[in-house]
Amino acid sequence: MLLDLSRSFNSLRSALAWPRPSLPPAPAPDCLCPLKQPDLPLPAWVDNDPLVHKYHDLLGSLPWAHFPERPTDRPWPGPDPDLRAPFVAAFLIKLHENKRYMSDLRSFLIEHPALVYWLGFERVLDPTSPHGFDVALTVPKRRHFSTVLRTLPNQALQFLLTASVQLLRNTLSPEQQLSFGEIIAGDTQAILAWVRENNPKQYIKEGRLDKNRQPKGDLDCKLGVKRSRNSSPESDDSEPATPTTDAVPASRLQVGSDILWGYSSGLVVTRIHEHTEVVLAERTRPFNHSDPSYFHPLMQQVELRLGRKPRFGTWDCAYDAHYVYDYYHHAGGWAAVPFNPGGGGKRAKRSFAEEGAPLCRANLAMTLQFRYQDRSALVAHERGKYRCPVLFPNATGEECPIADEHFAKGGCTSTIAMSEGARLRHKLDRESEAYKRLYAMRTMVERINSQAEALDILHPKLRRGSAIANRNTLTYVLINLRALLRLRNTSREEQPSKPAWQPPEAPPLLK
Repeated sequence: MLLDLSRSFNSLRSALAWPRPSLPPAPAPDCLCPLKQPDLPLPAWVDNDPLVHKYHDLLGSLPWAHFPERPTDRPWPGPDPDLRAPFVAAFLIKLHENKRYMSDLRSFLIEHPALVYWLGFERVLDPTSPHGFDVALTVPKRRHFSTVLRTLPNQALQFLLTASVQLLRNTLSPEQQLSFGEIIAGDTQAILAWVRENNPKQYIKEGRLDKNRQPKGDLDCKLGVKRSRNSSPESDDSEPATPTTDAVPASRLQVGSDILWGYSSGLVVTRIHEHTEVVLAERTRPFNHSDPSYFHPLMQQVELRLGRKPRFGTWDCAYDAHYVYDYYHHAGGWAAVPFNPGGGGKRAKRSFAEEGAPLCRANLAMTLQFRYQDRSALVAHERGKYRCPVLFPNATGEECPIADEHFAKGGCTSTIAMSEGARLRHKLDRESEAYKRLYAMRTMVERINSQAEALDILHPKLRRGSAIANRNTLTYVLINLRALLRLRNTSREEQPSKPAWQPPEAPPLLK
C-alpha cells in the first residue's frame, strides 16, 4: 500500500520557497492626445519646448479633432485601434525635417520627448523616467510607421488637403475670396519607382523595359513614356544637336528621361499673391495612364474645394483636347493650351464657317452627313462626319475650285467633335497678348513642382503605390501649410488687394 505524501511535499516546498515580492499593477497607458485636443493643458516642459511651438504653428491649424480615424467596428485587428492623426502629423514632420527613411523619423522623435507627448502617441508610463513615460516604447517601430502609411485611406489625407485650402482661403479679404481660384494651372509630374530597372548601373539580363515583366521591388509601378518637351516631336530623320554641356555622371543618371518605371502625380494650382501658390487638387496613378486622364478627376476635386468651376485654366499641349476647352467655355471663361497637331505634326489647324461647319481646302463650308457617339475615346462624345459640298448631298456638276486630289475619290471628308470646344481648339488665337499672358501663368504650377522636388517627390524610398500616393498628398499638404505660415507672418498691409492681371472674358479668336 502506497502512502499519499503529496501534502507533505507541498508544505515542504512552500516552506523552502524564496519570498516573492508582490508586483504593483501595471499603470494604465496615457491616451490623452494634445494634437486632437488643443484646449488640453500641457505640462510646463512640453509647453516651453521650442520644437513643439514650431510644429504647433505649422500643423496646429488643421482640424485634427475631426480627422477621419479608422472605424472601430471592424473585427480585426481589434475594436480599439491606435489613433491615426499622430502618425499623419509625424509623416508631415518627417517631410519638413527632410528625413528620408522611417528609421530616421523614429530616431528624431525619440530625441524629442516633448514632441512625442504633443503628437499624442499612446504613452507607455514609466515612473522612473524623467518625463513620466518611456519614450522609446511610446514611439512606434519603423515597420509600424511604414504599415500605417501604406494602409491609410487616401481620402483621409485628402481631408487635410481640403482643410489647408480652406485655411488659405480664409486668410484673404472678402473681395479676394470671391476671385480665389478663378485662374488655375495644371500639370503632371513623373515619379521614379524604387526598383533596379530604373538603375542604369544595374545589369538585367531579361531587359529593363519589358512592360510584361513586373519589377519585383514594386508590384504597383508601371512602365510609361514621359516626353521632355511640350512641342511637337521632331522628325526621326533629324540629327540630334551637338551637346552644349558636360556628360552627366552615372550616379546622377535618370533612366529614361523618356521611358521609366514609376508613377505620375497630377496637380492643379492657383495663385493667391505673387510667389504664393496653393495646391487645389492632386492625384497619383501608375505611369501607364495618359496625362489627359487626370483632367476630369482633378477638376472634380477643384470644384469640391472651391464650390464652383474655375473660369480660366492653362495646361501644356498634352491636354489639347476638345473637352478641356468645353469645360472652361461652359464655366464662362477659356483655356490657354498650346496646339498639339498630333500625327507626327502633320495635322494642320482647321477653319470654320460662321454656322460652325468646317471649311475644306477650297474654303467651302462642308455638309454634315451624319452624327454618331464615339464611345472609344477617353471621354465619350458626339462626333459628326462632313463631306464635300460639291458632291454631297447632291452633285452640283461643278469641279473642285482648287482641283484637290481627293475630289476624284468622292471628295474631302472631315470628322470632328460636335462640341464648341472642338471649334475653340482651332480658332483660339495663340499669338494674341491675352493668350500669352494667361499661358505665362503656368509658372505657378512649375513653382509648386520645384517645391515638391525639394521634398524629394521624384525619388521616394517606398515600394507600394498606396504609400507613394499618400506621401504625395502629404507633400502637397505641407506645401500649403508652409504658404499659410508665410501669409500669417505677412501683415495685411503688405498683401496686394487684388490680383495683378485678369484675363478677358471672351477668348481671343482668329479673325
